[in-house]
Amino acid sequence: MPHSNGKSYERSINTLVKRHGTPLVIISKKLLIEQVKKFRRLLPRVIPHYAVKANSNDDLVKTFIKLGTGFDVASQYEMELCLKHGARPDRIIFANPIKLPETMKFAMSKGITLTVFDSEYELYKIAHYAPGARVLVRIKTPNIGSVVELSLKFGAEPTDAIPLLIKAHKLGLKPTGIAFHAGSQCTHIENYIEAFEMGAIIMRDAKLKQIPLSILDIGGGMPIRHFDDDEDYFSRFGPQLSKEIDRMFDPSVKVIAEPGRAFAGPACTLVTRVIGKSIRENKPWYYLDDGVYGTLSGILYDFCKYQYNVFRKGLTHISTLGGPTCDSHDIIARSVELPDLDINDVVYVPNIGAYSIASTTWFNGIPPAKVVFVA
Repeated sequence: MPHSNGKSYERSINTLVKRHGTPLVIISKKLLIEQVKKFRRLLPRVIPHYAVKANSNDDLVKTFIKLGTGFDVASQYEMELCLKHGARPDRIIFANPIKLPETMKFAMSKGITLTVFDSEYELYKIAHYAPGARVLVRIKTPNIGSVVELSLKFGAEPTDAIPLLIKAHKLGLKPTGIAFHAGSQCTHIENYIEAFEMGAIIMRDAKLKQIPLSILDIGGGMPIRHFDDDEDYFSRFGPQLSKEIDRMFDPSVKVIAEPGRAFAGPACTLVTRVIGKSIRENKPWYYLDDGVYGTLSGILYDFCKYQYNVFRKGLTHISTLGGPTCDSHDIIARSVELPDLDINDVVYVPNIGAYSIASTTWFNGIPPAKVVFVA
């Protein structure tokens, strides 16, 4: 159900609320398809492998399988989910740099042979529990301007890439390529371009060392809009990224990516409602039936800022939104322009499909939002 401010959208929301109650997460199949088409249009050479960690809803995964995407998995559960719905093992990359030994054994038993590493310690572990695996060395790259700087935790120094690939070969593994991640919600195209340049140098050097590499994994991090007036950075710099890939890498190099938020984020809307109100700090406070321990967990874990919409009209006031738990940390937003709201009024949040329902809890015994999948 595409996001809109029209009356038909309001009727659709209210119909779903009457049927399912709140809080409610609506996943739009139409918007999932649009996001995949957009990615392929902007980066035609890049094969997307959806990052299941962003949103592991069954219907969402099944939709991506039908669309022919690959999958980036981080755990045995995610592997089993994709395989259960028909994903091909050769279209799955085990992209967690730090892997459980038993999960590596499971992956190999199911034909999932492509994985990543960023240290010599991990290489020894892979060689022991997944002998013969194909490995990509994950390098540390700039994360300037990204909301979550993933290179803080993962990534080998680029100067160590060749020695690590040689070590992988000596351990009986199959050094296959290079991986990197420009950081979540990356709005600096320079992060990608600098990573491409590093990758191209490493690939040329590896070829001279008789270790030909065939895969470049450009990770995820492609940004989405969370507010109506946000700039669509990905649409702006996607074509330039495509040109740089073609310029720096031979057509024989297979280029893959791991979009999570870019696929799932815009396709979901949270519908919640007011369950309490008060005046505090000389402004209205509205308490919703979902919060930071639920679908809005991205505020804490993903540093997200969301747009809060209502159907009620009128003069607006600077207001605070709180969640339903007894924890005073469960404050959603402190300065939101909202009209006067009443108990049971709907508040809806678009672009919330990534890193939201994937990390909800049952804190205070409050159940997570119900998820509905619509055409």
